[in-house]
Amino acid sequence: MAEKLKLYGFNNLTKALSFNIYDVCYAKTPREQKDYIAYIDEQYNSERLTSIICTLTDMIGARVLNVSKQDYDPQGASVVLLLAEESRFTAGETVTAHLDKSHITVHTYPEYHPETSIATFRVDIDIATCGEITPLRTLDYLIGSFDSDIITMDYRVRGFTRDIDGKKLYMDQPVVSIQDYIDPAILLRYDAVDMNVYQASMFHTRMMIKEVELANYLFKTDVYELPPKTRLQISNSLRQEMIEIFSGSNIY
Repeated sequence: MAEKLKLYGFNNLTKALSFNIYDVCYAKTPREQKDYIAYIDEQYNSERLTSIICTLTDMIGARVLNVSKQDYDPQGASVVLLLAEESRFTAGETVTAHLDKSHITVHTYPEYHPETSIATFRVDIDIATCGEITPLRTLDYLIGSFDSDIITMDYRVRGFTRDIDGKKLYMDQPVVSIQDYIDPAILLRYDAVDMNVYQASMFHTRMMIKEVELANYLFKTDVYELPPKTRLQISNSLRQEMIEIFSGSNIY
């Protein structure tokens, strides 16, 4: 909102952002698929993920209270951050308090199937905050931190807070679409669709990359070594995989 809301006590609204990306790759042999999974697993190990979400924490104006991280065998990683927001409220006198009710979790899911020659890498990030922290402002950073071919995002505001007159407020900022919080230059690269339930303060956006430049999706293969027909077949396979993930159904 244009002016900061004057509230009675704390801002008790809980804001939850679920951010999910898929990175798709073509690896023609089972060995190459395993090598890709090992490569991507190392690129996004728990240390790298911790660095990403600690930067994200700075962006939303929170403070890290605790970090828990774990790498898994044979693949995958998880990181959990407990956050605090320093907030002031006036109730007879000025009081400074910490709202230790916010957290960020991130999990990775590398996956492949030998028969499809396609490997996928999925990242799930969940940001739950309370008070004035707004996780939507981190979307550009999150999209840029990963090779994001398909993106699904859910944002929901729960609970209520009160203004100084005692009126219940169920939203503390206007939200029409998650897309409004994404850089237009980024949106130009994607097809995007919204499914929102405004009465329940629930917002959902899906995005899929528009252009598939084959050279960016081949693992240990030079695109110029492939005949045109093979390039077309691989491009079609990649696009079909993306469309099914984007739509959430087995189409082909």
